Amino acid sequence: MNLRSALLGAAAFAALAPAAMAERGSDGHVNIIYWQAPSILNPYLSGGTKDIESSSMIIEPLGRFDQDGALVPFLASEIPTVENGGVSEDLTTITWTLKEGLLWSDGTPLTSEDVVFTAEYCMHPEGGCAQLSKFDAVESVEAIDDLTIQVNFKAPQPNPYLPFMGGQSPILQKAQFAECLGAAASTCTEQNFNPIGTGPFVVDEFKPNDVISMSANPNYRDPAKPAFATVTFKGGGDAASAGRAVLETGEFDYAWNLQLAPEVIEEMEKGGKGQTVAAFGTLVERLEMNLTDPSSDLPADIRATREAPHPILSDVRVRKALSMAIDRELLVEIGYGQAGRPTCNLVPAPARYASPNTDCIGQDLEGAMALLEEAGWTDTDGDGIRDKDGMKLSLLYQTSTNAVRQNFQDAIKAWWGMIGVETELRNISGSVFFGGDAGSPDTFQKFYADVEMYANNFDGTDPQAYLSMYRCGNEPKPSSQWQGENINRFCDPEYDALLDELAKTGELEKRGEIAIRLNEMLTKDTYTIVPLVDRGRVSAHSNTLGGVVLNTWDSELWNVADWYRIEE
Repeated sequence: MNLRSALLGAAAFAALAPAAMAERGSDGHVNIIYWQAPSILNPYLSGGTKDIESSSMIIEPLGRFDQDGALVPFLASEIPTVENGGVSEDLTTITWTLKEGLLWSDGTPLTSEDVVFTAEYCMHPEGGCAQLSKFDAVESVEAIDDLTIQVNFKAPQPNPYLPFMGGQSPILQKAQFAECLGAAASTCTEQNFNPIGTGPFVVDEFKPNDVISMSANPNYRDPAKPAFATVTFKGGGDAASAGRAVLETGEFDYAWNLQLAPEVIEEMEKGGKGQTVAAFGTLVERLEMNLTDPSSDLPADIRATREAPHPILSDVRVRKALSMAIDRELLVEIGYGQAGRPTCNLVPAPARYASPNTDCIGQDLEGAMALLEEAGWTDTDGDGIRDKDGMKLSLLYQTSTNAVRQNFQDAIKAWWGMIGVETELRNISGSVFFGGDAGSPDTFQKFYADVEMYANNFDGTDPQAYLSMYRCGNEPKPSSQWQGENINRFCDPEYDALLDELAKTGELEKRGEIAIRLNEMLTKDTYTIVPLVDRGRVSAHSNTLGGVVLNTWDSELWNVADWYRIEE
């Protein structure tokens, strides 16, 4: 199956279901490769997809979003709604009920106290929770009885499905993490590397930035699952080697995120060992503009706030000019082909929440140069680089190491050079860049550069929590162990007020209007975020691996318990 067939026929994979499975572990071993290696198994301390998805095999939320974005129960007995009484009519509470008899992998019972603790863990002001926006509207969480949890909101919440939903918000075991609250969270190495969970697999050995060895959870709630007794989750390398390992050599069964040129993938598929699966969701490759001064001459706490504005990028005209100089259609052609679409939106889907704005699509070098002239940036010494008040228009542009991203860097550097901008390029191993290590200067959260490029997306089909990442005060900083979601330190009280309005708005059309406005405040109005490509998710699995259902609305490994071996 080629890439086009995969994209057009993604729904067909959703129909795949295993034949009657024998018994737990009967299908032996499965090999998974993520070319960005996991560095931690606690998604509350990392915003990296590699960490969230590897963790999802071990720790689980109350509910997930399926391949169509629909809500489905996992640890909960059902999804609470107003109709079934789980959501109060005034929308100020949501009450979850756990399935009976659920056990942690150590054999102890899962109770409502674990759920309450998880909220306490993430909401702790000194904990640096990477998923804090999920709890933005939460007033309190309380245990009604051993199986019942009530989440109380600060105001009516038309979308109450943020805490404990999706791979970004799983349940932690209170007994294991009790001593890991607040500032202690990042010091709990054993807990963060070997979480006790309710998922289909348990950690046998975790080598950060390398490999995870797992085995079937003996206390998993379905006695017939998982079909695989053991798992090797290999991290590192690059997208090309990961793709070859599945599609050409058959060494691995599943390869995540084949961020490769389309012709490269199609050539690999000729190897006959596997097939690609692909679908569009909300994954956007973008540039983040640093609004603070990243100079190493400044103290860390100043570099983390807008107390010291960026000497160049604080001017919206400069940020807009950088965007105008980019040919997004060419980026799609060289990087993704049919698996990409040029976009001006941080939120490209669902359609209700996607802005109709297409102003950024056409490249405009002349307009970009005129805008820089207006902003006072001219080439006074004739060296081809603009300057102003003795400062060169010079930028450090960083991203993770990946062939497509380095191609993008080269192209964008060339376009920026045409308008008089000097650009230094840096690429950092994805394991480090997305790792969240508070001691590393090279993480995307610290953002010790002027511009950085990456992609991420959000759980489910509602962007409320995703847009809430850019609330004032949600920036990574030393006091939060450098965790936080407001990467470029954007802060606008008007934006925050609109977030509050979104949170209490139930009418879908109105919610769409507000979300579109929030998106445009970050992109079209301020160019704080410069979207480039709406990326289709492309992964690959071996011809002998059944049950794979690609999911762009949750963890890609959301149904790993259902995977099984197909005999050739």
